[in-house]
Amino acid sequence: MRLSQFWTLMDDEFGAAYARSLARSHVLHALDDRSAEQALEDGVPPRTVWFALCEDMDVPEARRLGVDRKPRR
Repeated sequence: MRLSQFWTLMDDEFGAAYARSLARSHVLHALDDRSAEQALEDGVPPRTVWFALCEDMDVPEARRLGVDRKPRR
């Protein structure tokens, strides 16, 4: 997963404004008590951070892979 995909998933699930706040302030035990933002800065793969957030925020499994979008022409 690329970092841009991580932020797309965050925005889709939590909304753009809340996603940034959540990434900055919510501490995740699964990421050694770091925020998502800090974990990403420390080199933790975006996929690992995303799934840790999903677990912590009780995101249903059906929404963990993102929103289905129609391909652009």
